[in-house]
Amino acid sequence: MAGLEGVEQPRRRGSATAARWSPAIEDERALRALELFGSPAEAEALLPSLPESAATARRLAQVVILRHWGLSPKVAEDGVLLVSELVGNAVRHTGARVFGLRMRRRRGWARVEVRDPSRGLPCLMPVQELDESGRGLFLVDRLADRWGVDLLPRGKTTWFEMRVADR
Repeated sequence: MAGLEGVEQPRRRGSATAARWSPAIEDERALRALELFGSPAEAEALLPSLPESAATARRLAQVVILRHWGLSPKVAEDGVLLVSELVGNAVRHTGARVFGLRMRRRRGWARVEVRDPSRGLPCLMPVQELDESGRGLFLVDRLADRWGVDLLPRGKTTWFEMRVADR
């Protein structure tokens, strides 16, 4: 990960609360992730299947949505959250060494794909208010306009799409 893991969020002066990372604000780590892994809008970005890769994937999505596509901070916020959920599932449930992140834009739509070598299908589970896990696909189902899974000869691609305003 070349310097992206284990980096703490900056703290506000005089406050014990860590500053919250916002997907609407680019930071140096987002630009560094783009430099290291490439733009998932141009080609699939391969990331190691580690929990800390979720932060890298969020930052890559942030740069693509805000800078490359020029979409709104609200779209970025939702897109980044959903990327994190799909990546979390790929890391947690597939046993893969790497996964791929790809982002596509076409008229009126933004699409994000996470590819992994497992053919095990994700399952949308009922969620209770106090559940601490298992909310990933529930959030994807609620926030995305559509989502699905494409089985591949060796693995699958889990994807979501959001309607977006054209520039």
